[in-house]
Amino acid sequence: MTETTMNLRGLKCPLPALWVGKKLSGLKTGDLLVAECTDLLAAVDIPNLLHKTGDILEEKTEADGVLSFRIRKK
Repeated sequence: MTETTMNLRGLKCPLPALWVGKKLSGLKTGDLLVAECTDLLAAVDIPNLLHKTGDILEEKTEADGVLSFRIRKK
C-alpha cells in the first residue's frame, strides 16, 4: 500500500474532483490518496465523486483555508 499526496491548491471547480478521480483510477486497492484543495466546492464535489466510485473518505479536515481529504482506494 502506498500513500500519495496531491497538491490541488488554487484549482477551481471542477478540476480538483477531476484530478482526484483520474488519480484514483490508477491506484491499487488499499492505497491512500491525500488531496489538498483550497476550492470550497471540493467539500461537495469530492464526496460526491467518492459516492460514485465507491472509494472511502477516511477523513476530511480544514486548516488555514486548505481542505484535506484522506481517501482509501476500494
